[in-house]
Amino acid sequence: MSRAITFSEYGAPEVLRLSDVAPPEPGPGQVRIRVRAASVNPFDMKFRSGLMAGSVPARFPVVLGLDAAGVVDAVGAGAEASVGDEVLGVAVGGSYSEYALLDRPVAKPGALSWEAAASLVTVGQTAFRVLEELGVRPGQTLLVHGAAGSVGTVAAQLAVARGSTVVGTAGERDLERVTALGVTAVRYGDGWPERVNAAAPQGVDLVFDTSGAGVLAESVALTGDSARVVTIADMSAAQHGVRFSAGSAGGADRTGDSLPELVRLAAEGKLSVPVWRTYPLAEAAQAHADLEAHRNRGKAVLLP
Repeated sequence: MSRAITFSEYGAPEVLRLSDVAPPEPGPGQVRIRVRAASVNPFDMKFRSGLMAGSVPARFPVVLGLDAAGVVDAVGAGAEASVGDEVLGVAVGGSYSEYALLDRPVAKPGALSWEAAASLVTVGQTAFRVLEELGVRPGQTLLVHGAAGSVGTVAAQLAVARGSTVVGTAGERDLERVTALGVTAVRYGDGWPERVNAAAPQGVDLVFDTSGAGVLAESVALTGDSARVVTIADMSAAQHGVRFSAGSAGGADRTGDSLPELVRLAAEGKLSVPVWRTYPLAEAAQAHADLEAHRNRGKAVLLP
């Protein structure tokens, strides 16, 4: 038996329990890893609370978690990894566990810590996906709402690496950190459009909203075209003619096509995800409570 965080009913963080479960067995093309780190994503909390029940119903009991990094300890037929390999990827059947399955493992470079490796997966693939949807190109100016958040931070770094000019909104305490990414940081809140116009007199070509802070109408006005704005956080998107990018069920881009590039950039020091705090596996409920109270300034990571 092994240990995992499970829940058998929707509810507050307290529904999460440390349980004994049978280690999963890898199927064709899959690997099983001994999990060294599993990151906590907003989707996990929405799923646990029941907010996703209409679109992604739970089959109780559920092991939570999308992202994992660890050491391969068993392989299925045709798997593209070997026992002992250090890998990361999207977990099949949950990652808040001592053991997890990956169906498209990516090698973890030695330069990448376990915490960073696990933190990169969903937020990195989400940022990559939206930049592709927006068609971000060199020479364009991209506005990222919520540039201090995990997805916003990655999106800003990817756009800078592609030769784009990036303006990012953030809170007062995060402006310096956002500026260090090569971004023109602008304080969010009342008057933000005027501050963005002053920071980008050449105009804004594209907008990526990660904040869900009611900024879509002004963002459309800035670009002059709702097709130039994408949100991952504002459910009123359709009212403004804006695309809501949700990815695949489970909150991650399961194609895996972007992950090797994201890992390479991270290993080269060109891409980072801020890790705020680590927790023992048994404290998953506390991690959820801290994130729901917005205490964090970066990713929370479980260490089984």
